[in-house]
Amino acid sequence: MNKALAIAHKELAACFTSAMAYIVLVLASGIFSIFFFMIIDQDREAVLKSVFQAMEFMLLFIVPLLTMRTFAEERSSGTMELLRTAPLRTVSIVLGKYAGILAFYTLLIALTFVYYGIIEYFGTPDRGVVASGYVGIWLEGSFFVAVGVMASSWTANQLVAAITAYGILFLLYFSSAFVKYFSGPAGEVFRQIATAGHLENFSAGLVTAGDLVYYPAGILLCLVLTLLSLEERLWHQE
Repeated sequence: MNKALAIAHKELAACFTSAMAYIVLVLASGIFSIFFFMIIDQDREAVLKSVFQAMEFMLLFIVPLLTMRTFAEERSSGTMELLRTAPLRTVSIVLGKYAGILAFYTLLIALTFVYYGIIEYFGTPDRGVVASGYVGIWLEGSFFVAVGVMASSWTANQLVAAITAYGILFLLYFSSAFVKYFSGPAGEVFRQIATAGHLENFSAGLVTAGDLVYYPAGILLCLVLTLLSLEERLWHQE
């Protein structure tokens, strides 16, 4: 666990030595704020449901930029070999890398807490619903980060890693559009894997058991696939 935390700290520090991290923080915060003020001005309600949904769509574009270098850079620079020869278990590497990016994402979401302060000052929001929405957007981003880390473990090219993550995330986001073309179990599968429906429930404070299982299960699946991907590659390098 200590080794995973050390890798997480190193990964988080690496984020702040990259211009991309600051660009993402500034752009994301700016775009989120624009959506917030536009939506509040239009709806005239002390709720953040539509704001969370707008943030979700923007995360589709933002998260792959954060995760594309996670393992792809290590592989292209040859430092993956150093990690391999260090006294580290592959699971510690995966968890540490994931935790480092997740900490950066958590900071990004924490910056938006000012939105709650604004609607609390000028209105009377349902605090439970707002809290549920924040839990939902954090879990959704955590899932997106896991997808991005997984995609990065498949290639040494950061651009390919980003494009792969975009493909997976957009498929998950828009999968509900395919429901009308399928019936029975197949249609239900597309409905259940769609990210938008689950976040909508969190944003409305109507969380189901399926919503609670969806994100942790997705994160676990992606991290396991990342682990298997790295171990397979390392095994071939023996």
